[in-house]
Amino acid sequence: MNRQDLAKRIDHTLLRATSTCADIERLCEEALQHRFASVCIQPCWVKTVVRYLEGSDVAVGTVVGFPLGANMPSVKLYEAEQALASGATELDMVVALPALKSGDWRTVRHEIEQIASLCRSATPAAVLKVIIECCYLTLEEKIRATHAVAESGADFVKTSTGFGEGGATIEDVRLLRAAAPPHLKVKAAGGIRTLSLALELLQAGADRLGTSSGVALLQQLEEEG
Repeated sequence: MNRQDLAKRIDHTLLRATSTCADIERLCEEALQHRFASVCIQPCWVKTVVRYLEGSDVAVGTVVGFPLGANMPSVKLYEAEQALASGATELDMVVALPALKSGDWRTVRHEIEQIASLCRSATPAAVLKVIIECCYLTLEEKIRATHAVAESGADFVKTSTGFGEGGATIEDVRLLRAAAPPHLKVKAAGGIRTLSLALELLQAGADRLGTSSGVALLQQLEEEG
């Protein structure tokens, strides 16, 4: 894999609660320099990032219901509306984990359907990634959650927030890819700090990687090349 191909698979991420304006500007500069697929930042930074990346092909992504997924559905919907109105074109939403763990799949699907519909109506249409936080799920729950995400109109199923008890694993990516229909993409996130892990996750079926170590991964690729 060459440098450009890897960069286009990376969502350059900064979700630290104490991030400063200088941190966000540096993130955007790196995204522009290396031509990452997107940046992923907290909602409070969306307008700033939109202005900084204006005219580039780097997408602006943000999070919804982050990091626990336990917000009221109406709150998540409002958060998504505000993010899109501010210029975000990719949303990483945490699934309704309390409903999922309770087996309330109707609630899980309805919440995703609402936000997926909102994304489709946006101009341009926005991408919806649903974080199912694999570290808290059984094998059966991971499979059912992937099916629910696919049936509800989302674009990606995503492994992790990076704030849970575990991050992306090769086994989870393989499982989600096998469970997902062809139209549903897979995003791996959480703890991706080495090139070897990044390439293994892509080989296992990940379409996108969420990481704060994107620059380091590209440097490792160059050193090995």
